[in-house]
Amino acid sequence: MRLYHYFIILLTGISTHIMAQEPKIEVSVPVNMKQFILKGYNVLDLTKGDLNKDAYPDAVMVLYKKGEEKTSDVIDHPEKRPLLVLIGQANNTYKLAAYSDNAVYCVDCGGQMGDPFTGITIKNGYFSVEHYGGSGWRWTRIITFKYAPAEKAWFLYKDGGEHFHAISHEEVKTQVKTVKDFGKVPFEKFDIYK
Repeated sequence: MRLYHYFIILLTGISTHIMAQEPKIEVSVPVNMKQFILKGYNVLDLTKGDLNKDAYPDAVMVLYKKGEEKTSDVIDHPEKRPLLVLIGQANNTYKLAAYSDNAVYCVDCGGQMGDPFTGITIKNGYFSVEHYGGSGWRWTRIITFKYAPAEKAWFLYKDGGEHFHAISHEEVKTQVKTVKDFGKVPFEKFDIYK
């Protein structure tokens, strides 16, 4: 009988550990970018690269509200995660070029897989916001924005991902939408929740 209770306690501990959110790793933020961190927020991700095809390094900063895992409700009140597009200047400072509360999923939007945010990728005027979540059925979603030099702004370029079962990977379904599907959507008007 004791062995049975020990087994139940062990299983409960394992399942609690699996369901718990991983602690966030502190992101090192250069002094010349700290001014962009909103009060009550921390930096979830900071990725550098060329966002506007000039000679200066740029960055995408994703913020999260302190304590979001306790206050976010994916259905009624997802805690929004601000995404800031920061453009490098000649004097080694940064300028806020674009901002959105609706480009990154909330902390509990990933289902049983936990926080769905996996990172930002930047390459030659494009940046992508990447997510992964689900439970038995898993999903990915990668949203890519492209820089338009004439407008000096970023527009939705692709929105796609895969759906697949965790056990039977042969059932992978890929769906990618492009400008032909959604038209010209400015970064600031894009809403991941719709």
